[in-house]
Amino acid sequence: MSGKTLREIGLMKKIELEIVALSHSITQTHSYAVVLGEVNGLRRLPIVIGGFEAQAIAVALEKMHPSRPLTHDLMKNFMSAFNIDLQEIIICDLQEGIFYSKLLCTSEHDTVEIDSRTSDALALAVRFGCPIYTYDNILESAGILMEDSSGKKKLPREAVTTETSRGSDDLSALSLEELNTLLTEVLEQEDYIRAISIRDEINSRKRGR
Repeated sequence: MSGKTLREIGLMKKIELEIVALSHSITQTHSYAVVLGEVNGLRRLPIVIGGFEAQAIAVALEKMHPSRPLTHDLMKNFMSAFNIDLQEIIICDLQEGIFYSKLLCTSEHDTVEIDSRTSDALALAVRFGCPIYTYDNILESAGILMEDSSGKKKLPREAVTTETSRGSDDLSALSLEELNTLLTEVLEQEDYIRAISIRDEINSRKRGR
């Protein structure tokens, strides 16, 4: 097993995701989160993205047809013109708060993996209608479990990460108990961007102990 334990092999298992929400921050202008949900599961993976990327995803999700092709439409048209298909995207790594993704592209004679920003990969995935995957270890560390058998919210073990930098906001003055209470409230409001900031503050304090 190449020196890997059964748990390590299990955590590298591919998990299929779907886009379940495109959330605008209630408290931060021009901030958006694309929320990925585990297919047949309860875990959610919110990723903060920019306004341009949010628009690109929203246009495809709503099956809108702009008068002129957007950048991601152009990419799809270019690939299709040369008979290149997007088979799947994989959110494959998480380093220092950054998600890394790959496009698995196929042509008549070849299969190629291409590095991509996660937001761009998602914008292409909704245009091609291809599956979205990540690995279990990424969901373990960066996901939100929406509810357990008792219906209560659970916290992930580590901070949910983003593609953009965030300020500390006004969270430093709150106690851990107050942060946990606030986290539950903003999750109920589906303000995932605010939830990400609170999650980071909670985990920063735990690491500082």
